[in-house]
Amino acid sequence: RQAHSARRAAGESGSENILRAPMPGTVRAVHVKADETVKRGQTLLLLEAMKMEIRIQAPAEGRVKALHVASGQPVEKDQRLVEME
Repeated sequence: RQAHSARRAAGESGSENILRAPMPGTVRAVHVKADETVKRGQTLLLLEAMKMEIRIQAPAEGRVKALHVASGQPVEKDQRLVEME
């Protein structure tokens, strides 16, 4: 299994505060909750896609405004995962 880091911050809306799925996959673990303060580079959740583990990481220090997914949930490419503020 390969480890791959994805710092995907900009979605189609152009907002840098919305983290989106870089490809279709399944949420394997959620490491944060809403209102939690995070550091830049902190892993927020893990996706599994095409037998790869993809770490979705905080693009900057901030607060998790909302989580849009849960562990075990399938996701589509560009689906909203986490909103930061």
